Amino acid sequence: MQAVGVLNERVSFGRDIPTEINTLLQEAVASAADFNRTRSLLYQAMEIAPFQLEVYIALYKFCFYRGHIDEAEEVVLNALKMASEKGGFATDWEFLTAASTDWSREQGPARVYLYSLKALAFIKLRRGRRESAEKLLQKLKQLDPQDSTGASVIMSLAEGL
Repeated sequence: MQAVGVLNERVSFGRDIPTEINTLLQEAVASAADFNRTRSLLYQAMEIAPFQLEVYIALYKFCFYRGHIDEAEEVVLNALKMASEKGGFATDWEFLTAASTDWSREQGPARVYLYSLKALAFIKLRRGRRESAEKLLQKLKQLDPQDSTGASVIMSLAEGL
């Protein structure tokens, strides 16, 4: 447990994360070399706190970078659903507009939704589904015209293909 305390000072998953969930996240970071253990810890955190959006982000990033693209996409879709439920706006990105919520907030469900939409676009691009990725990126451009999520980086990748 002492190692978790040290990690707790170096790895920040966001604000207002319950101690139990933060401990699981820190343990997941500490055991990142062991895919099954890390995955298990992240799913355990998700089961305990299904509306703790930071867990979804950690899990989909972990799965993606480990090459588990199908699982990463499934987790991203769940993150979009949870973020929209928590934020009180439509789950389906095609129905969202700039007026659907305050997309400019630096924290909260809307921000997680935008980052998850960006992750979904990247996954689509990685799978060779350029048209789907571009539609998602156009929606991101509409919802986040200031590009605070950095979706333009993914747009550049798409254009370069």
